[in-house]
Amino acid sequence: MKKQILFAAAAMAMVFSGCNNADTTPAKAGNDSTAAAETAVPSINIRYIDRDSIMNNYNLAKDYKELYIKALNKIENAQRAKAAEIQKFASQIEQKVKSNGYLSEQSYNADMQKLNKMQQNAQNYMTQLQNEAEKDMAQRQIELNDSIMNFIKDYNKKFNYDAILFRDAGVYFNDALDITDDVTKGLNERYNKVEKK
Repeated sequence: MKKQILFAAAAMAMVFSGCNNADTTPAKAGNDSTAAAETAVPSINIRYIDRDSIMNNYNLAKDYKELYIKALNKIENAQRAKAAEIQKFASQIEQKVKSNGYLSEQSYNADMQKLNKMQQNAQNYMTQLQNEAEKDMAQRQIELNDSIMNFIKDYNKKFNYDAILFRDAGVYFNDALDITDDVTKGLNERYNKVEKK
């Protein structure tokens, strides 16, 4: 029982001391705006750009896309040419077999080895072309990304936005925050100036 009384007394003392330490003076009219400013969440100035739109309208991206298509066409043409060459030689072997053109098994085996070598060389050549195209396009993608990021940094020196995001980084953005057209225009103006030099 004594323990309960002591506990209750200690609790009451804590309550009274808390009341005595509390600021009971009413807030002055001038302090309201200061208190509101201290607790207000700072405004964040954000804009966004649409990556797909920039890739479709930025002249450097269009030029790189055209180079990529040319590289793919080169690979396809090389593949067709190698396939036609191999098919022609395979048909010659088949014709010789049908007409008993091989005088010995060794000459037939030599042609078959040559055919296998042609196929292997063609495969190696195609792999080399594809690797070169992929490496070239990866380098161009780095250059393209660097170009966009460097422009954004320069662009933001004028506007001082807190953040410029890619549209696909969020679920919803107000259309008024879209600066894609302005950024694309600036990118093209800068790129075209470099091209003219």
